Amino acid sequence: MRKFIFIPNKIPPLKTKEEKAEIEKKILQEIEATKRSIIELRELTKPIAPDCAIGRVSRMDAINNKTINEQALRKAENKLKGLNITLQNMDSPDFGLCARCKNEIPLGRILLLPHSRFCVHCAGRL
Repeated sequence: MRKFIFIPNKIPPLKTKEEKAEIEKKILQEIEATKRSIIELRELTKPIAPDCAIGRVSRMDAINNKTINEQALRKAENKLKGLNITLQNMDSPDFGLCARCKNEIPLGRILLLPHSRFCVHCAGRL
């Protein structure tokens, strides 16, 4: 029978300067891409003028697409907020730690989802 040792309040090593520089570069790239996406989505979510000469079915399609684009816009705006918060918190001692379990978030996950505050295990439980 194996025994497991539980160490409360285990503090993992902080990210190295190189890792933080790589993360910061990725966050800045994501911020720029998200800003461009928001500009495009705002253009696509403008009101559909009732005087446009399109058919009834085409108007319904346009309204449906507008609704989908509005949801994508909200999601992109939330992502941008999360990226900016992450960028501000990079020097925090809790940076790179899961907000729920306080375990270290792997570098690969941070690079893929820099705005995520949770490890894979905890994110799956939300």
